[in-house]
Amino acid sequence: MRRIAAGIAPYFVVFSASACGLIIEIVASRLLAPTVGVSLFTWTSIIGVVLAGISIGNYVGGLTADRFPTPKTLGLILLGAGLTSLAVLPMLAFVSSLYDSLHILPRIVLITSTLFLVPSVILGMVTPVVIKLRLRDLAQTGNVVGKIYAVSTAGSIFGVFVTGFVLIQWIGTRPILLGVAVFLVVMAVVFGNVWRMRVVGAVALVLFAGIAGMGFATNSLETECQVESNYFCIKVRAREIEGREVRTLTLDRLIHSYVDLDDPTFFVYGYEKIFADIATMVGHKKPQFSALYIGGGGYTMPRFLEVSYPESRQEVIEIDPAVTRVTHEYLGMPRDTAIITHNRDARLKIPELEHGSYDIVIGDAFNDVSVPYHLTTMEFNEQVKQLLTDDGIYVVNVVDKFHSGGFLRAVITTLQASFPHVYLLADSDHFKEDNRFTFVVAGALQPLTYADVYFASHGQGRGDPELTLMPQDELDEWLGRKRNILLTDDFVPVDNLLAPVFLEIP
Repeated sequence: MRRIAAGIAPYFVVFSASACGLIIEIVASRLLAPTVGVSLFTWTSIIGVVLAGISIGNYVGGLTADRFPTPKTLGLILLGAGLTSLAVLPMLAFVSSLYDSLHILPRIVLITSTLFLVPSVILGMVTPVVIKLRLRDLAQTGNVVGKIYAVSTAGSIFGVFVTGFVLIQWIGTRPILLGVAVFLVVMAVVFGNVWRMRVVGAVALVLFAGIAGMGFATNSLETECQVESNYFCIKVRAREIEGREVRTLTLDRLIHSYVDLDDPTFFVYGYEKIFADIATMVGHKKPQFSALYIGGGGYTMPRFLEVSYPESRQEVIEIDPAVTRVTHEYLGMPRDTAIITHNRDARLKIPELEHGSYDIVIGDAFNDVSVPYHLTTMEFNEQVKQLLTDDGIYVVNVVDKFHSGGFLRAVITTLQASFPHVYLLADSDHFKEDNRFTFVVAGALQPLTYADVYFASHGQGRGDPELTLMPQDELDEWLGRKRNILLTDDFVPVDNLLAPVFLEIP
């Protein structure tokens, strides 16, 4: 029995260490999301840093294995991996603020490297050391190395799946990282003979206790998320705006909604006011209209229209069921609301909906650091178009810089490929400056004029509309200044187009 255990032990160690490495990689994205968001740039940095760490670790581990081929060496490596993994938590807030003055790209790379490079390097050392300890006959080198690297890869796959599919939504990111650190230390004791190194063991114990104590003292072991879902770190906070108390809904690093529990007609964001102006125009013509929302957030617009037009039908496609639960539990949306919610990816749900049945579709799933690419393409716009009635309209918010950005141009160009009338809207004249701003783009099946919106708004007692509509000749002239990209499922370089916006984010 002991012989069988001894034969399995090396593979167990390699499998577990590799799993821990990938668990840390997946957790890294969730830990960094509240600080730098989740984007292609974030994932590129995380994957690059972790792979660099594993590569360096393999090289250093090989050198170490040749000079110190003992179980104690393995124990010290596992011990170091556990301590540095645990240190990520108390370091997170400090490191995130350390690079505040930098642009977002170098900031992401430096934060990721400072926090996750060293644990990745140390975990990368495990496999070469285990191979050295396992290798007894040079004639079996290929067999031993092949088996161990196969098991190592299997461990990595297991770490990815178990973290993404189970652990994050079950226990949250910080407990996962704490569990990884404890597990690695336990492996160091069991498989690395650390218990025989009394001085090293005592020092390690003190360090582990000190790091853990620092974590508890700084509350870094506790998440600031109200709910941590597979998609977002969700936070709800009370705040005073314009003399009234509201609640804010933050998804990762961005406040998505301001909600007045007593007044669903209250808006803070300018683009929401534009949505309300357009929806008012639709509701003025047809009080029994049907509206579809891509992205729920705090359900600000659906609740406004539910109150303003009780005969209307409101449907929301919100990918994250946790966001919907939070709106019920913290943002005052009644459980018996008539608003229909589909907790699905919009690209999967929209083909299932009835064609020609929606008077307005509102896209509110984009922000400045996280854009679901598949909801920006011509193919998706065609799907939305099929849902609309003969005079239907599709409006979507877009964050970009008016002159130097490329995403807004691409969105308009792509909508023009599907809709006969496309308009650029803002809540004031933001068509001159080059600041980061949230615009609204409308694709309509029938012509839209400011007068239509104006008379509808006054007819409904809302006063002057907030929106400014860019004249068509100015829009055409602006589009003609630069090359404009058509976004398709095969070519959708959203992060590159948003680079001017991304680089100025503090």
